[in-house]
Amino acid sequence: MKIAFKSLALLFSLALLSCGGKEEKKEGFSVNRNKESEKTVETAPVSNEVPASQRITLDDKGVGQIKSITLDAEINQEMAAAGAELYNTNCTACHKLDKRFIGPSPQGILERRSPEWIMNMILDPKLMTEQDRCAKDLLIEFNGAAMSNQNLTVEQTRSILEYFRTL
Repeated sequence: MKIAFKSLALLFSLALLSCGGKEEKKEGFSVNRNKESEKTVETAPVSNEVPASQRITLDDKGVGQIKSITLDAEINQEMAAAGAELYNTNCTACHKLDKRFIGPSPQGILERRSPEWIMNMILDPKLMTEQDRCAKDLLIEFNGAAMSNQNLTVEQTRSILEYFRTL
């Protein structure tokens, strides 16, 4: 009878241990080991869209006071020199010629943006980021680092544009 009682007690103990889910606890952290928790996590779909800094929007003139500009075939070297000085004084804290920084590099900007768009962005970046799709996308791409208004005149901005033509 003792053997039968011990055998029955052993079977009952094994049955209790095998029933129910296994839960491991470690310093206030619990791990649930069931099939539900092993589902794969869905990730955001990968976008094939070209980043705003590389997007070509030559037809977009932007939003602002500059509606139309005619560029001479030859670069005005005097104006470009003045633009280089303004750029080095006001823009290099956020823009580098040879790489991305806080803002995009201006190198090759005239191959991607219209002269009007560039001037409107320099003259009133707040208005542009509020109302222009490409400017909004640039703001997002560069982690919300908004371009500050340098309070430049149209003539100073035109000089910077002329400097960009030399890059």
